[in-house]
Amino acid sequence: MNKRKTGTAYEIIAAEYLKKQGMQILEMNYMASRGEIDIIGKQSEMLIFIEVKYRKNASYGHPWEAISIEKQRKICYAAKQYIFMKQWKKQIRFDVVSICGNDIFWFPNAFEGKI
Repeated sequence: MNKRKTGTAYEIIAAEYLKKQGMQILEMNYMASRGEIDIIGKQSEMLIFIEVKYRKNASYGHPWEAISIEKQRKICYAAKQYIFMKQWKKQIRFDVVSICGNDIFWFPNAFEGKI
């Protein structure tokens, strides 16, 4: 399985997991001019931008450790475009879903976005 197909497969797993936790999935693979957001969800009145990371195991570190400051900036830039497009005026947050082997870890408010 190539890298994009693997990523998509685990993004679907993450979305299903989040749905079971009560999140409404609004978008998957939202593309902006300078960034991409794996999943955009909503819970109550909170708009949530979610980055999904997968690794077969933790021998090279946990998946969530691979989200660099530059990646966070790109996610924030894409989020800013989405917020503008949708005219969203309520709260937002940035989450991470980390999948390591068969274990799923959800980190609400994983990083502070500069919007």
